[in-house]
Amino acid sequence: MTGVVRVIDLFTGAGGLTQGWHQAAEEMGLPTSTVAAVEFDRAAAASYRANFHTEQQYVGPVESWLVEHPTPSADVIIGGPPCQGFSALGRQDINDERNFLWLKYAETIVAARPRYFVLENVVPFLTSPQFAALEQATEPGRMLENYQLETFTLSAADYGAHQNRRRAVVIGRRRGLPQVGVPVASHDGQWQTVRDAFAGIPDEVSGVELPIVRAPSGSVGIPGPFRSHQLHLGRNYTELSLRRFSTIPAGGNRFDIPDELLSPCWRKHKTGTGDVMGRLKWDAPSVTIRTEFFKPEKGRYLHPRADRAITHFEAARLQGFPDDFTWYGSKVAIARQIGNAVPVQLGRAVARSVLGALTASGALRHDAAGDHGGELESAA
Repeated sequence: MTGVVRVIDLFTGAGGLTQGWHQAAEEMGLPTSTVAAVEFDRAAAASYRANFHTEQQYVGPVESWLVEHPTPSADVIIGGPPCQGFSALGRQDINDERNFLWLKYAETIVAARPRYFVLENVVPFLTSPQFAALEQATEPGRMLENYQLETFTLSAADYGAHQNRRRAVVIGRRRGLPQVGVPVASHDGQWQTVRDAFAGIPDEVSGVELPIVRAPSGSVGIPGPFRSHQLHLGRNYTELSLRRFSTIPAGGNRFDIPDELLSPCWRKHKTGTGDVMGRLKWDAPSVTIRTEFFKPEKGRYLHPRADRAITHFEAARLQGFPDDFTWYGSKVAIARQIGNAVPVQLGRAVARSVLGALTASGALRHDAAGDHGGELESAA
């Protein structure tokens, strides 16, 4: 018989990678059970809980979870440790304490003994000292000596996402298990566009403030719940901002703004990124959706036609979240959850590859009462 795939979900955020995992498992007819989920941010954890109904959720630092709770055995571990210290947009501080959370991920691997694990991060992670240490950890005598790594740099647009977001994916497998291989691109050369993502969404926003709702007792003090389609919300722009927006043509950016409307710092800098105050292009994937997509000065986040930044609903569409996905938090907190998420379509493609390898290994053909955490005969 086919057993249930047991999953540990670390650094879950709101659950972009998780949403993709569940979609892939359902399509492949594989039952899956989350035996532990860990997230530090309370609002993101509330969103995750509302969508995936995981009972075994820990809200707090992963290092505290490892101390306070026994680590369950699992077939697969998925997760993306915080990437701010590696991001090309930041300082790339190699000593940022968040960079070392991969060690806690590794400790979970040792304790749970999964057959496969998926670690997702920004592309610069693959050239960091931390990734070099992760590779060294798989050498004989080291903590992950029973695992082999596969590394990929993937564009979400190649897998059906409506944005050209590049991510690093590290897949580990127990020695002796089938190699996963790079996920097969479903949309290579046939990318989805912003126009596709925004289909049915009006240019006019539904308001500015979040709807007033009554939060369930499990999310006391956190605004929500809200569905994605309730988040088609704008901002109160100044008259100067609206005048600037109106001068930017389709596909344009800050270099199209007349001199008299420019801030002094922009008058002095005639070079630099063309994405600042840029309009998204209707017939191409969007740029990477980050946590401050609601601020046009942070990148190419102006609507292709309307004189405003994209809304949370539009950003969620670009990330692949369903329109009925449930969110908790303030507008800023929800934007952070959306921007930090793995595009759902990319998560789905990676999950299909991992689940395919897991199925090919024969690991799921066991008695329902069998020990998932035990050694595999094929790995002996």
